Amino acid sequence: MRGRGDALAFLVAGTGGAASGTGTVRYRDGSLSRYRLTAPDWRSGPLATKAVALPHINTPGGQLAEKARLYVVTVPLVRGREVASVTLPPDPGAPDLHVFALSVRARTQGWTGSWSAASAGYTAVGPWSDRTVRLVVHTSAGGPRVRVRLANTFAAAPVRIGAATVAVQRAGATAAGVPRRLSFRGRAGTEIPAGARAVSDPLDFRVPADTNLLVSFHLPGPVVTAPVHSQALQRSYVSGPGDHAADASPAAYTSTITTWPLLTGVDVGGGPGSVVLLGDSITDGVKSTPDANRRWPDVLATRLLNQSRVPRYGVLNQGISANRVVADRYPGDGVSTDTGGVSALHRLDRDVLAQTSARTVVVFEGVNDVRWGASAREVIAGLREIAERSRARGLRVVAATIAPCEGESLCTAAANTRREAVNAYLRGGGDFDAVLDFDEVLRDPAHPARLLPSYDSGDHLHPGDAGLAALADSVDLRQLVP
Repeated sequence: MRGRGDALAFLVAGTGGAASGTGTVRYRDGSLSRYRLTAPDWRSGPLATKAVALPHINTPGGQLAEKARLYVVTVPLVRGREVASVTLPPDPGAPDLHVFALSVRARTQGWTGSWSAASAGYTAVGPWSDRTVRLVVHTSAGGPRVRVRLANTFAAAPVRIGAATVAVQRAGATAAGVPRRLSFRGRAGTEIPAGARAVSDPLDFRVPADTNLLVSFHLPGPVVTAPVHSQALQRSYVSGPGDHAADASPAAYTSTITTWPLLTGVDVGGGPGSVVLLGDSITDGVKSTPDANRRWPDVLATRLLNQSRVPRYGVLNQGISANRVVADRYPGDGVSTDTGGVSALHRLDRDVLAQTSARTVVVFEGVNDVRWGASAREVIAGLREIAERSRARGLRVVAATIAPCEGESLCTAAANTRREAVNAYLRGGGDFDAVLDFDEVLRDPAHPARLLPSYDSGDHLHPGDAGLAALADSVDLRQLVP
């Protein structure tokens, strides 16, 4: 096992319970580091963090209709050193630790994340068969090359991509010029296994910054369920029968959707790397104007583009509406109508640590936890763990205080007390490299438990366009620099 990267990724499972052990990494310069590997149990471990669930378990008494769970667990490496060999943990006895595969998770070189969306659940779609999906996404950073990331997260079956293209949007489903064909390991399409992802080959295609793209892919077989990002706040398009990925014309695109299925990222060549925004519905842009790209991450991206004091990072929006720090809304397996995602703790590796060229993470979560009864101590422990795990992987970690929400039905006096306790912890700053006081930005000075009326979308929980712009404008861009 050799290579350079920021982490080792193990495919593991425990039997007889969660299993742990300590192993050693030897580097080419002769130095060593130790790591602790913990594998959840293959039958009782959390579904929310599994890599894949196998459909049944074989026993001496016969086959059981029970899912076997395999997990991808990552541990950090010493930055800048080349791995020469990895010694696995010794057999701990019962419970048993099983390692099925191991790889070095390489740091992304030569790419900047320009757009992203987090898989928030696994829901019924379409149904689609021999249809082309044309998704509208908005770039942050631009560059001379492009690749797209598709993910079959949470799925129980593979999905086939027949062909895929990228184009600059002219208007609606109309492309500005003939869409350019993407390839996957030299082929026009690919099959994405359950729980896996696919990254297209690099394509020489100049991606403008701060621009809408059309990412189109043909689904030749039946697709009745898919991982989705539910709150796209953007109209996208689905065609009638046939492969219309390369069509510049909108004529074949006869219906619209307001989710982003399967597509999780657009990367551009070069650039300084990315800032990842881990959040809930406020980061997701709920209550902002649809089709207008007025989410606070979009406004922040524009600010970065229009200055020269700090690097012009890509901005990756990993907000999920209804998401929480310490509790799963979506259980992590099966078809569900709930698209609140697994917890920030359970999605941290996928949605932050594995994002393209991530340099800094901004954590803006917790209001849903306190509204639904989580204690301040639980939320603080979760935020502290996010900071520790992110820093261990070399990221700068910035936290934002929880915004006020009095007047919304679940924002009771008790919830506000919990919110204020979390904010007091955050303002202490000890676990974070910087703190953004979004509470101070949004609150009504005359009534600090409420949003300023001019920033309130009307539901007393979500800022409208003006409030979201105020959040982005309040960020000292120097605080984003590692």
